[in-house]
Amino acid sequence: MAQTDDRTVIEVQIGRPLRASSEVVARCHLGMPVVVRVPPHLDDGTPFPTLYWLTCPLAVTRIGRLEGTGGVRRMEAKAAADTEFGDRLAAAHASYASERDREVENTDAPRPSGGVGGAATGVKCLHAHYAHAASGGDNPVGELVAAWIGPLDCDVPCVVGDGMNPEWVNKP
Repeated sequence: MAQTDDRTVIEVQIGRPLRASSEVVARCHLGMPVVVRVPPHLDDGTPFPTLYWLTCPLAVTRIGRLEGTGGVRRMEAKAAADTEFGDRLAAAHASYASERDREVENTDAPRPSGGVGGAATGVKCLHAHYAHAASGGDNPVGELVAAWIGPLDCDVPCVVGDGMNPEWVNKP
C-alpha cells in the first residue's frame, strides 16, 4: 500500500477538503484516522465549536444508524432519568468548552460556544460525543456509543492513495 498523508486520508474519509489544519488524535487498528482535533476557528476565521471531529466512515455509518433509530432521544432520556449520567454529561460539556476556549487566541474574534458539538446541554449529535470519548474525553454518551458500534474492525484500510479503497467494505 502506498503511504498517504493524514490530510489526504481525512479529506477522502469526509468527502471534502478540510477547512482547517487538523491533528489526528485517534486511529483505528489499521492506522487510519478515526478522530481529528479541529481548532476553534477555521482557516477563514469562522468560529467552530466542534473540537473533535469523527472521520472514520465505518463509525460515521454505524452512529448514523443509531441516530436514525432515536439514539439522541434515548440519550436525552437517560440523562434526565439517571442523575449520575446527567451530571457526567454536564461535566463533559463544561470540560470540552473549557478545553476549546483555552485555544482561542484572538479575544476580539467571535468565539465558538457550547460544549460537545456546540450544544450547551443535552445531546445534539452522537458522532460528536463518540469523537470526544474516542479522543480520551470523559463522555458518558460517547462511551455508550462506542460500546454499541465497536469494534471498528475493517479488514483493509478505508483509504488508499487519494481515494476510497475499492476493497474496503462498510460493515453493518
